[in-house]
Amino acid sequence: MLKKVEFLGMGNNVNVTEAIEEPIYTEEEFAAVDPQLVPHHVAIVMDGNRRWAKKQGKPGEMGHWYGAENLDLIVRAASELGIKTLTAYSFSTENWNRSPHEVEVLMQLLEAYLINKREELVKEGVKLHTIGDIERFPSPVKKALEDTIQATKNCDRIDLVLALNYGGRDEIRRAMLKMEKAAARGEFEWENITEETISSYLDTAPWPDPELLIRPSGEQRVSNFLIWQISYSEIYVTDVLWPDFSKKNLLEAIIEYQNRSRRFGT
Repeated sequence: MLKKVEFLGMGNNVNVTEAIEEPIYTEEEFAAVDPQLVPHHVAIVMDGNRRWAKKQGKPGEMGHWYGAENLDLIVRAASELGIKTLTAYSFSTENWNRSPHEVEVLMQLLEAYLINKREELVKEGVKLHTIGDIERFPSPVKKALEDTIQATKNCDRIDLVLALNYGGRDEIRRAMLKMEKAAARGEFEWENITEETISSYLDTAPWPDPELLIRPSGEQRVSNFLIWQISYSEIYVTDVLWPDFSKKNLLEAIIEYQNRSRRFGT
C-alpha cells in the first residue's frame, strides 16, 4: 500500500510517497532481540537534519522534513520491537535562537506533520503526547497538536512523546513553580520532598524514566534533554545523521543496550 503526503512549507510542494503496513523487521532480525530485555522507554535526539541536507545538496529546511518523515519509520520499528514509549527531542528551548525563517519553517512542518499523519498515527496505534511549554507556539500549531492528541487518545500500542519547546532545565524550573503552589496549598511540606516528589511534577510524570537514550549525529552531549530522567539511562551514540537513522540502527542500539550490564551504582 502506498501513501502520499504533502508538505507546503517550502514555497514548492514536497511530495513524499512511502510504503506502509509492511513488517519492519524480518524473523531473523527479531531473533537477535531478547523480548524480555527490550527497554520500555527510549529517548532519541533527532539531530543532524541540516548537516544531512547539506551533504545531499539540499536546502537546510529539507533536512527537517526528511527527519520528520524518518520519525514515522522509527516509531513503527520501536512499536514492533515492543518499546512502549518513544520520546523524541523535536524542538528545544534553544531552537528559538535559529533564524526567523528556519523557525517559521519548523512551525509549518510541525503543523503539516500533525495534520498529514493523524490518520496514520491512529491506524498504527500511536498515542501522541507532548512535553515542554507549547504556549509560545503559533495558534494553528497548537490546534493541530490538540486535535491529534484528541484523535489518538485511545491508541495503546506505543506512546509517542514529542519534546516541543522543551529544555531539561526549563522543565525543572517549571516543576519548582508548580511545587511552590502545591506546597502553598498544603499538599506537601518542603522538608519532606523526595526525588519521587520532584519526578511527579515533571512533564514526564506519566512515564518511567528512559532506559536508553539514543544520540545520532555523533555528538557527545545530551543537549539539555531529560537531564533529570536520564541519570541512569544507557547512552548510545552513532555517527549516523537522523534522516539516515534506520530500523537497522535502532535494532543495533537495542541489541547493544541488551548486552550492557546496568549496575545502578552497585
